[in-house]
Amino acid sequence: MIEHATTGFWDGLRPLLAGRTFTDLTHAFHPGQPHFPAFPNETREAVFDLEKGDGFTAHRYSIIGQWGTHVDPPSHFIRGGRTLDQIPVEDMVLPLVVLDITERVRADADATPTMEDLQSWESRNGTVPTGCFVALRTGWSERWPDADAMANRDSEGVSHTPGWSQEVLTFLLEQRSIAAVGHEQTDTDPGVSTSHKDFSLETYVLEQNRWQIELLANLGDLPEKGAALVATWPKPLQGSGFPARVFAIH
Repeated sequence: MIEHATTGFWDGLRPLLAGRTFTDLTHAFHPGQPHFPAFPNETREAVFDLEKGDGFTAHRYSIIGQWGTHVDPPSHFIRGGRTLDQIPVEDMVLPLVVLDITERVRADADATPTMEDLQSWESRNGTVPTGCFVALRTGWSERWPDADAMANRDSEGVSHTPGWSQEVLTFLLEQRSIAAVGHEQTDTDPGVSTSHKDFSLETYVLEQNRWQIELLANLGDLPEKGAALVATWPKPLQGSGFPARVFAIH
């Protein structure tokens, strides 16, 4: 019975996937990559190494949970919030909306999305679907893995990077009931805010019991509507963040 049901499901799914494009939205992580400045760098050790005559290769990785393209569950900022193991797998496959502000970011690195951007998206595509994943496309991932270019600090040490805006996040979470958000830059909040230790937008997202993906890649290869996003990660008990493997089917 189980074999028959599984085969039947795959037979139905296979023609839906045939001819589709799979776009990897994940940076390969490595020591020395761009990261939040308060976090330690990755260390990696070959505990067993084929090149040294061992029968296999196995590495020990030492990383902060928020490393590379990664997931932030509510517990990252919110006491008592959901941890990684409490996010069900059915929430990891979502309709994808891409909100693109790349042109404005090219002219102004501090740009954030406006309600006009969102209204323009809905005028072209219809209402943002309930339970979807909204990715903010800024073009910032093209700077990876140059840490200085990603941080984009001025002579006074203030970072100039795009980010979300409170008005757009509030509308998406409270009026459109989206499931999660993501972005290309290191933080939810724009750099001029994080430079002054203001992480109010990330706090807002996570206190709404939503999760987010940071440091997404290749958003420019996606349509603004119609793709499916798949976000996966390991399942550490009470985990507060972990590198994620994220891709889109379109």
